[in-house]
Amino acid sequence: MILCIAEKPSVAKDIAEILGARNRKDGYWEGNGYWVSWTFGHLCTLKEPHDYKENWKWWKLEDLPIIPQNFGIKVVDDAGVQKQFKCIENLVAQCDSVINCGDAGQEGELIQRWVLLKAKCTKPVQRLWISSLTEEAIKEGFQKLKDGKQYDNLYAAGSARAIGDWLLGINATRAFTKKFGQGKATLSIGRVQTPTLAMIVQRQKEINAFKSAEYWELKTVYRDTEFLCQIDRLTSEEKANKGLDYLKQHEFEVTSFEQKEGKEGNPRLFDLTGLQVEANKKFGFSADDTLKHVQSLYEKKIVTYPRVDTTYLSEDIHPKVEGILRGMQYYSRFTAPLLQAPIPKPKAVFDDKKVTDHHAIIPTGVNPSGINPAEQQVYDLIARRFIAVFYPECKISTTTVLAKVGTLDFKVTGKQILEPGWRIIYSDQTNDAADSDSKKKEDEERVLPTFVEGEKGPHAPVVHKGKTSPPKPYTEATLLRAMETAGRQVEDEEMRDLMKDNGIGRPSTRANIIETLFRRRYIEKNRKNILATPTGMDLIDTIQNELLKSPELTGNWERKIRLIEKGEYQLDVFKQELFKMVRELTDEVIFNTYRKIEIHDPNAVVEKPKATRAPRQPKEKVEIENLDCPKCKNAKLMKGKAAVGCSNFKECGFKIPFELLGKKLTEGQLLDLLQKGKTGSIKGLIVPGKAEPVNAKLVLDGSFNVGLG
Repeated sequence: MILCIAEKPSVAKDIAEILGARNRKDGYWEGNGYWVSWTFGHLCTLKEPHDYKENWKWWKLEDLPIIPQNFGIKVVDDAGVQKQFKCIENLVAQCDSVINCGDAGQEGELIQRWVLLKAKCTKPVQRLWISSLTEEAIKEGFQKLKDGKQYDNLYAAGSARAIGDWLLGINATRAFTKKFGQGKATLSIGRVQTPTLAMIVQRQKEINAFKSAEYWELKTVYRDTEFLCQIDRLTSEEKANKGLDYLKQHEFEVTSFEQKEGKEGNPRLFDLTGLQVEANKKFGFSADDTLKHVQSLYEKKIVTYPRVDTTYLSEDIHPKVEGILRGMQYYSRFTAPLLQAPIPKPKAVFDDKKVTDHHAIIPTGVNPSGINPAEQQVYDLIARRFIAVFYPECKISTTTVLAKVGTLDFKVTGKQILEPGWRIIYSDQTNDAADSDSKKKEDEERVLPTFVEGEKGPHAPVVHKGKTSPPKPYTEATLLRAMETAGRQVEDEEMRDLMKDNGIGRPSTRANIIETLFRRRYIEKNRKNILATPTGMDLIDTIQNELLKSPELTGNWERKIRLIEKGEYQLDVFKQELFKMVRELTDEVIFNTYRKIEIHDPNAVVEKPKATRAPRQPKEKVEIENLDCPKCKNAKLMKGKAAVGCSNFKECGFKIPFELLGKKLTEGQLLDLLQKGKTGSIKGLIVPGKAEPVNAKLVLDGSFNVGLG
């Protein structure tokens, strides 16, 4: 007999029907030479500390770090789980071979491997690897079964993730709770959870510290078109009024009129994060809700496997596209034009090099009947996006008009859609689902009149008064993007693709991380906005170890796990790094290298810790990339390979090289230059025209260039 093990009873039933195993037994299906059984998620889990040593059950600082000599697994302590595992264990002992039919992903592989390991399986194992649960896909998958050993690296990566989360969660949570929780609050620390919370707390601090400032801008209206003066925002009404008086004394002159035709590229297909972002923006769905809806659509055979991080299709999908489009009858008004010609095969859609285990989320062509309204909304996003990628690009015309009034320059830009192309797919919707994340007022269609270079005339200048706005709180959409790109604000799709290997968590786990932070009351929601609670802020302030808080460092861990999956990094090496890290971390906490901060717990009154000796107060570290640009004041600084500069460099132009006058600047010197406008005296500066090196200060002059002080 051949034993097939699926991840859910519903999937097992579908597989059993296709294989002809139609005789229902207790815990499995039987027939035609097959047994088809199932798990329901994790039947097995990593052992708990007390399973290794009895005294590890108690939370004591002297027992840390807790590092088992060998990690073991056990069956989850639940009567239903244990009954189903016993069924599988008996079938494993009696079968001739096993087919792993678990979800085709890292977590699915881990679930199945742990069950087979605990059941002491020594039989040959094959792997069913499919991207949808349609009858056609399942039949095709059974015709192309893989050797289970081909997925050893995937299992190793899943093990690395599970062990890493266990080690850090157990040791860091116990260490911080015993040291700072004062017996009143459990301070939960996690490899992905904590840097995610740190990003939210940092944004909250920026918002809390923000002080709104008034500013004034000069504008003028010429031929019913408003132009903006191209100078820095004015900081006083007096200067603005002087500028207004100046403008009234001079006529308006057009200096340049330029129209360019261009194209707006088609939107990308959805990966899970992209779908969660769009559903949050358009429908207000949480990341967890979207995952549940799309998982249900997958299990109902309506869409392909959803827990993916690619926006591409493999090239062997191309011949199937026509059939999928024909099955999408509700969208026939959009699919009909595509079906009148060969389906295009753009490189932005089909690229084998960009697809690993699975391709992007697309419809299967199965009619979406029997789904609830929320599932229908998610399906509509997926369906329209799938159709849109095969339509022509949107053709646009952009207009730029430059002018001057006296010596002051003015500018206005406009945009006109010439041929909607793929945008027609969204023409019957009030909101554009395809590109709402980049939709801004200035990008909306605005048709300008035709101007002639050199034309002059009267105009109506005005002063516009405004206030600077604080940073925006995270929403689930922007938080998911920040997790995907390790905290960096990245709009460009291709750049986001390059950064995914260093993101925080995986697409399938990010929703659960956010929900965990809500559940532990570290964050809360105000409409769509995600805010850090006092408890969450206190926890992050307590943690001084940057490894625990840094999205980039945690992203580096994620990259190594992906390298393990590719066979390019060893699990044992990764585990040794984990062991070293938890030892260093627990030593730091236990031996008072942290400053003590009273933790706010909404459920308890916390007493201040009794200190016999006041620990040294470490200097609060300032990150350069959290600083505002000293020149334009409107953008953050960012580090490049050779310099630190304004993140809006194209407009602002501010930067400071890491090496000046023959000296590589230290972090402290850079901070002094950026915050104070000058450094302390630096020895050995090589100055052109000087025979000998000199000792001098570096200063920022009025034009924000670096000179000698």
